[in-house]
Amino acid sequence: MADDATPDSRADISSEELLEQIAGGDRTAFAAFYDRMSSRVFGLVKRLLRDHAQSEEVTQEIFLEIWQGASHYDAAKGGAVSWVLTMTHRRAVDRVRASQASRDRDSRIGIRDWEPDVDVVAENVEVRVENERVKVALGRLTDLQRQAVVLAYYGGYSHREVSEMLHIPLGTVKTRLRDGMIRLRDEMGVTS
Repeated sequence: MADDATPDSRADISSEELLEQIAGGDRTAFAAFYDRMSSRVFGLVKRLLRDHAQSEEVTQEIFLEIWQGASHYDAAKGGAVSWVLTMTHRRAVDRVRASQASRDRDSRIGIRDWEPDVDVVAENVEVRVENERVKVALGRLTDLQRQAVVLAYYGGYSHREVSEMLHIPLGTVKTRLRDGMIRLRDEMGVTS
């Protein structure tokens, strides 16, 4: 058949024969095949994607793939319509997966980059108030307890280092720290 035949004149040609002609570069055969299959392809894509614009885009990609890859069609493996609809389903599912991966990536990036609003003034006031409460509570400890607590918790010294600095046994340091922390907890109103 000549390349200048109209798509309507190919209505009696099978889809398999049209694909064979498309493989040979016949544009009219492609137009006839497009007219025959476009609504089915678009319907399947739209049912899977639900987005009209993306469905149009995927449908266009499928027909481009048919035009470029018609020579890969093997009639021995199945009908032309099945080949096209299988290709359509795979392409649409790939688009759904790509869209979901993109949304997941955007969510991960959004969560990673999200910085909650911080009221710096309120936070500073809270820290100062808490520091004052701790100072008052430390003032209510005995001198020996306060000395051990300040060295261990504010100075960052180990129990053994506090023992050496104060020239007292390690067990005494641990007792003073334990008693001091219990008293601090009670003074601060912390419940365990």
